[in-house]
Order: sequence, then structure tokens, then C-alpha cells
Amino acid sequence: MLHTLNCSPEHPALQDCLKLLRAEDALLLLGDGVYLALAQCSNGQALQATGAALYVLEADARAAGVHARLALGFNVVDDAGFVALTERHARQMAWY
Repeated sequence: MLHTLNCSPEHPALQDCLKLLRAEDALLLLGDGVYLALAQCSNGQALQATGAALYVLEADARAAGVHARLALGFNVVDDAGFVALTERHARQMAWY
């Protein structure tokens, strides 16, 4: 399953997402979700501990000014990469 997360690191939706995220899933961080990919974010470390494939939308990371400070383990994708993720995963869950 592809999860998309578009909320700040303190938002309750993150905890709900963490409960359902599995190692065979992929997670794409969008909007305010890109802050979860910062190296010092403890909630981002919790995402990494799930074993899921983690992605960050490049345009949103650049807009937030965090593109150069992303933690290892988060893969940056452009819009075409986002489309490829949706094609690879038949099901999607959006978290806001």
C-alpha cells in the first residue's frame, strides 16, 4: 500500500499512520509532512523504524526549505516518481 502523509510531525494523523504502516508499504511525505524527514525529527525516526520505503516529494521539500537537510533513508522523488509510486501500489491511504 502507498501511504501519503501531509501533516506536521505533531499531528495526530501521524500516530494513526504509524499504527498501520508496514515494511512492505511505501510512504510519501507531502506538504507539511516533509518536516518528518529532517534528521533531528524523532517522529521521522519512528517512520524509519517501520521498515517501509520512505519518500519525500522534492517540490514540497524545496518549498519548505528542507531539501538539503533530509535524513538518510528518505528518497526524494519528483512528480513523475509520485506517479510511478501510485502505479506500483494498487491501494493508497491518504493521511491529513
